[in-house]
Amino acid sequence: MANRQITQPPENHLRLSWHDTQMMATLSPQTVMDYFCRKSNPFYDHMCNNETIRMQRLGVEHLHNMLGMEYILLHVAEPILYVIRKQHRHNPSEATPIADYYIIGGTVYKAPDLANVINARILNTVVNLQSAFEEASSYARYHPNKGYTWDFSSNKVLSDKTKSDKKDSNAAKDDNSGTLFQKQRVDMLLAELLRKFPPPIPPMLQNFQQPLQAGQVPAGTDGSTGSNPTDIHATGPLDIATESIDMKPPPEKKTK
Repeated sequence: MANRQITQPPENHLRLSWHDTQMMATLSPQTVMDYFCRKSNPFYDHMCNNETIRMQRLGVEHLHNMLGMEYILLHVAEPILYVIRKQHRHNPSEATPIADYYIIGGTVYKAPDLANVINARILNTVVNLQSAFEEASSYARYHPNKGYTWDFSSNKVLSDKTKSDKKDSNAAKDDNSGTLFQKQRVDMLLAELLRKFPPPIPPMLQNFQQPLQAGQVPAGTDGSTGSNPTDIHATGPLDIATESIDMKPPPEKKTK
């Protein structure tokens, strides 16, 4: 138990920030590397090549001739933004990026990588969806006869919004019904179309729809011509002599 060591989880640099109030006002592309390489900066690794050339009082151009960890000024947007990259140099023309840091208004932050961004967005989405489902389920009500219904009476905002939506839908239905002029116009157009394109006559009624010659009297069911003028109907397309149609029902079958 005495030799047992307790390992602590690594510190998350994404939650850290650092600034030096004494040098914030004098930041420039020429002094930003000295500002970042301060010993109090938690993002700065003192075992890097930048610290070596500082101790030897050499220029920044000597970093390309060294191998190992180094920091370079990657991007400048004066007077507020500076981006510094941490990378591992393999040879004078090849280096592997490790992390990026940005300085905004004199405060240093670590830029998150793509994995951290995706994890944060997914976690935020899941938390919001879970809270939305929990809130929606709190308004659900179940009745054996009606089934599931919604009850927003506990939430005044949602209740008022539901009432206003119903009023708007009723008003929209009233607006879509049309004016009296539009209704009469539609009826007139339908009647005009019905006159131009009458519906087809059923086959069982085509035998009774024969055109009459001038002065001809329609024949009765017994083949004789009728002399009563009341038996002659108008010659419209749907006028049928109802007297000639047998309307009696079929005889009922007698049970033995």
